Amino acid sequence: MGKVATVFKVYAEDGADPESILKSISAEMKPTSVQMEDIGFGIKVIKVMFVHEDSDGSTEYESKLKKFQGVKEVEVADESLL
Repeated sequence: MGKVATVFKVYAEDGADPESILKSISAEMKPTSVQMEDIGFGIKVIKVMFVHEDSDGSTEYESKLKKFQGVKEVEVADESLL
């Protein structure tokens, strides 16, 4: 089994502070990388990457990300074998 890198896009609810969500995710989940990306019209998306074993799957990370306060939507942006 190999390692997999999974990148998620995390969208904040209207009125929620994306910076606060980013800090919470960083502190609680210890992602491999996390960054804020401006996608236009003042909308920001948080890109979070985790490196995990192929057998673990990415659904566990997705469900945990959805539970953070202020998170509207989570989607898998990219997934690749390392």
